[in-house]
Amino acid sequence: MPRAYWIAHVDVHDPRAYEAYRQANAAAFAKYGARFLVRGGPQEVVEGTARARSVVIEFADLATAQACYHSPEYQAALALRRPVSDADVVIVQGYGD
Repeated sequence: MPRAYWIAHVDVHDPRAYEAYRQANAAAFAKYGARFLVRGGPQEVVEGTARARSVVIEFADLATAQACYHSPEYQAALALRRPVSDADVVIVQGYGD
């Protein structure tokens, strides 16, 4: 079964408040076996536009990635993020096995 990924592009407006989101999301990510492949870090936009921060999180499969996003644990963390950042987030199934 192919793995699945959250791909997020984020502009953080209040880094101190965003830290509360990062601490809160750890419970959901641990529960659903999330693994960070990209978490911020330097980036170069070579085509189009992008937000300041890019994140890629790997999950065992699409159902697990979706369940994590919609879980009460992540929704509680998301409530902390939304007021202090703007984001584009997609959940995508990987290619192959």
